[in-house]
Amino acid sequence: MSITLKDVEHVANLARLELSDAEKEQFTGQLNAILKYAEKLNELDTDGVEPTSHVLNVTNVMREDVVKPSLPIEKVLQNAPDEEDGQIKVPAVLE
Repeated sequence: MSITLKDVEHVANLARLELSDAEKEQFTGQLNAILKYAEKLNELDTDGVEPTSHVLNVTNVMREDVVKPSLPIEKVLQNAPDEEDGQIKVPAVLE
């Protein structure tokens, strides 16, 4: 697979970029060099290699949930700026 000048012009158009003729030629060469380098990966023997989503074995470290008693409502409401009927009262945010 190779990138043509027309491909570069199409991508530049999609990206709303104005490129000079020299830039188009330069990008065509650079993109083709990238593709040529990436084709080397096809030469690798990947039989028996499991796919990975990350190069390192990363896992989430989470603790088990532990049931604990919560604060009494009276203590919680002591810190509230205003309360009504056992609930924290806040200013309305709807217009």
